[in-house]
Amino acid sequence: MKAIVCKEPNQFEMREAAMPEPKDGEVLLKMKRIGICGTDLHAYHGDQPYFTYPRRLGHEVSGEIVEIGANDAGLKSGESVVIMPYLSCGTCIACRKGLTNACTSLSIIGVHQDGGMAEYITMPESHLIKAEGLKEEQMAIVECLAIGAHATRRANAQPGQKVLVIGAGPIGIGAMQFIRNAGAEVIAMDINEDRLAYCRDVIGVNHIVNGLENPTEQLGEITGGDFPDTVLEATGSPKSMETAFQYVSHGGTYVLVSLVKADIAFSDPEFHKREMNLLSSRNATKEDLEHVVKAMQAGEVETEQFITHRAGFDEMIGVFDSWLDPANGVIKAVVEL
Repeated sequence: MKAIVCKEPNQFEMREAAMPEPKDGEVLLKMKRIGICGTDLHAYHGDQPYFTYPRRLGHEVSGEIVEIGANDAGLKSGESVVIMPYLSCGTCIACRKGLTNACTSLSIIGVHQDGGMAEYITMPESHLIKAEGLKEEQMAIVECLAIGAHATRRANAQPGQKVLVIGAGPIGIGAMQFIRNAGAEVIAMDINEDRLAYCRDVIGVNHIVNGLENPTEQLGEITGGDFPDTVLEATGSPKSMETAFQYVSHGGTYVLVSLVKADIAFSDPEFHKREMNLLSSRNATKEDLEHVVKAMQAGEVETEQFITHRAGFDEMIGVFDSWLDPANGVIKAVVEL
């Protein structure tokens, strides 16, 4: 079978690979769609934590079941499914608390082990989610949107709150939609006017803020001087992550969704006087993915304009660099098999 490998930073290679053989409890899947996300971009550039080369990318994936045994989920051959890419041990302290996304030995396909950029893969049956009525490309972006849904859950967004999401990339856009669905007032911040326009016109956020145009003053005006109850940071920029401490209201919450290879510093007096809640949000759980599927089935999540670029599997290497250029207006790119 064909597989695409990131051989080293900034270098993809199409290879022939052995056909995977499912073990007990595993399912053979034919890949249908692969979403490209910030993790893939960072891995390609060589600045993704927990990453080694060579590596087959691809963790936002949907597939068609080729072989499956008897199961309690009612899954059957020929059915397209959402694939949860997080493999946890089930026994560590985090898993025992139900926090499988924070497993001490977490392994994510496409990051810690080879992922979905191949014609076929195997996955545990427990990591497949039925998604009746959804298109295969919608199934492939469930994981991406689930990160925003999980961050919203971590933030405990409530009706009447003002929540700032910094970074109008795919993760931030997903978080905005679930914060909106929770009844909170959404403020979107970015430095790309096209993405801010998408947040306002398509997602329907309440306010947009250009981060290059005195954001502190703008946020003060929007909130009547109180500043946001909650701030979610999803840019992947250490500078932005540090600056955002000053945007949080007194008694507010700051959720770091971004993951970077850097130390993050902040002023302790500014942090302390706010009695600020500082949280991280890592990936998602199966419950988050199932929540996203239900929201998509109910039409509560926008996906049509979210997916802006598509390419066939054989074309991906040739167009990947163009997806890194903000001038090309990429929000979410999907590879089709």
